[in-house]
Amino acid sequence: MSKIKTIFRFLLPDFLIQFYRSNKKNRINRKIAFQKQRGQGLNKKDLYNCFYEIGIRPGDSLLVHSSLSKIGFVENGAVDVVDSLLEIISHEGDLLMPSSANGLLQIDFVKKDEVFDVKNTPSVLGSITENFRKRDGVRRSLNYLEPVCAYGKNARYLTEGHFGEVSPYTKRSPFHRLTELNGKILYLGVDLDNAGTSLHILEDSVDFHFPVYASSDFRVKIKDEKGVVHTVFTKAHNPVFSKKRKCNDLIPMFIDHGVCEKVKIGNAESYLFDAKKMLDLMLEKYKSEKITMYTPKG
Repeated sequence: MSKIKTIFRFLLPDFLIQFYRSNKKNRINRKIAFQKQRGQGLNKKDLYNCFYEIGIRPGDSLLVHSSLSKIGFVENGAVDVVDSLLEIISHEGDLLMPSSANGLLQIDFVKKDEVFDVKNTPSVLGSITENFRKRDGVRRSLNYLEPVCAYGKNARYLTEGHFGEVSPYTKRSPFHRLTELNGKILYLGVDLDNAGTSLHILEDSVDFHFPVYASSDFRVKIKDEKGVVHTVFTKAHNPVFSKKRKCNDLIPMFIDHGVCEKVKIGNAESYLFDAKKMLDLMLEKYKSEKITMYTPKG
């Protein structure tokens, strides 16, 4: 995020920020409609070729954060995106997507005291994630704040450790286990400011020196696949520190160290990360220079 955008985010009231976002979305939708009218855009084959060209291969374990509208016109929308991703990783790989029901600050979401139903609660993270969630054979982790959907040979391992963890980002989480499988992360039309979930792994991997979590844990309810409701405890991010994040300021460091590459899928400016290299570099830079998403210059 640019310095100007950061300043505006802190100074502008929420209704003006929402008005700006709504206008931006309308502009994107008009552009998509124009592409459709002119017979432009991408189909499943085009997407497969794009994904292959940027370095995604059969056998990859791939976590995808996404925005369908940023890609431009896609012939069959989210269906084509998910189909092409599943086809390219093949039966040898794993496809993961976040599927959070939370569109709020974490602390506001847990205070709503709603039951998270792993089978039926929809993802609010875009149509691509929701299409994937509903596919046959997709497993969803039992985590209140950051559930992850996974399909593939390691899907059970990737998701099963998430239940009962007091933080969504521990070593038993899908985000950390992806690093053990030398996986990749595709930010498809989004960036670290929009979807910097994997940055939080650092906070649970070291004795982190910022109070990024609220002072007390929260009791929440999760309904599993069999309909059994479990009561567990979860941490929630401290909203004061959440506003201090400067996630995109870390991107140049990741690029310079060969952790990620900036790519393009259709109209979507995107990033492809090596998950293990990402975590290793964060650990190294935290220990040597105290670099974090809150202090990107150390």
